[in-house]
Amino acid sequence: MHYFSSNFKLGILGGGQLGKMLLYPCRKWDIQTLVLDPSEVAPARLAAHEFHRGDLLDFDTVYNFGKQVHVLTIEIEHVNIEALLKLQREGVKVYPQPEALQTIGNKSIQKDHYAAHGIPTAPYQNFDSTSAAKAQTSSFPVVWKSAQGGYDGKGVKIIKSLADFDELPDVPCLVEAQIEFEKELAVIVASSTTGERMSYPVVAMDFHPEANQVEYVICPANITDQIAEEARTLAEKVAESLGVTGLLAVELFLGKDNKLYVNEVAPRPHNSGHYSLEASYTDQYEQHIRAILGLPLGNTESKVAAVMVNLVGDENHTGPVYYKGLEEAMKLKGVCPHIYGKSETKPFRKMGHITIIHPKIDTARKMAKHVKETLSVISK
Repeated sequence: MHYFSSNFKLGILGGGQLGKMLLYPCRKWDIQTLVLDPSEVAPARLAAHEFHRGDLLDFDTVYNFGKQVHVLTIEIEHVNIEALLKLQREGVKVYPQPEALQTIGNKSIQKDHYAAHGIPTAPYQNFDSTSAAKAQTSSFPVVWKSAQGGYDGKGVKIIKSLADFDELPDVPCLVEAQIEFEKELAVIVASSTTGERMSYPVVAMDFHPEANQVEYVICPANITDQIAEEARTLAEKVAESLGVTGLLAVELFLGKDNKLYVNEVAPRPHNSGHYSLEASYTDQYEQHIRAILGLPLGNTESKVAAVMVNLVGDENHTGPVYYKGLEEAMKLKGVCPHIYGKSETKPFRKMGHITIIHPKIDTARKMAKHVKETLSVISK
């Protein structure tokens, strides 16, 4: 199939900021794109050749959309898997594969997959309901996770006492040991239809204590070369075991015991790879397109050190968005803002990100701290 300036059509399920950024290389290479999203104001609506509004969890909507394209991919995991399986049976190429999405989409099944494949992860126990978990948990603290539906810190809670269970929905879940960790790390792995596989440098992630969202992504991570090599090897093992074509972001804990533990994965471009737009020879979005089309994978190494700062809505503001202090932040050399195109801000809603690039990572970190203190996402 000839992809460039042709009748080939690539479909993307989801039109959020990740979908918007997936369209960058498609525009660059003149690849026809169709995007499906439930929101009429989805960020990706303006850059796609065709924008379709519809429910990503509705079988008929996803199936009928998928029949219009040659290759179908995602920017969000919450999609109708049965429709993807039928499309795949009927000859549409679906990446990541629906079978992998089934495993990843349920955290209990995901953890069982790690256990079955000898992949290190926090000790855990699956439960049919939160009430059953409460009845069988006796030592604290532990981490509760809903089996399905959680993202961006939702569906996850640290449990310090039995009373904490009462604040949670009574749903299928798992309870896992709380790992004492030195750092939270992430590795993005690209796996091509051709069998080629490459990983990006290890990044460190600093989280917001309340929202449980990433505040800073730092590349390269401040770890030893040995740990970095082990992390990349482990992440590639996870991608291979899941059979994912395209990108897989693998989140890891570096324990105080100096061992690595897989926390969770995402089969798509990921927040931890935003920095690559400015800092990498091949950014994660272009790499995903290369991988699912069977094009040669690009160089994953960094050209320069980088720190990514998430721009999220101030917890006290809801309404039409205003980026206070953005022009002040842009006076700094190496500050690269990305605004996602969401007109309404909400507490902790992801509204954009800023990448700070500099030859010295310590300087980039100081600049990132200044940007974080200078800039706020508020309502007008």
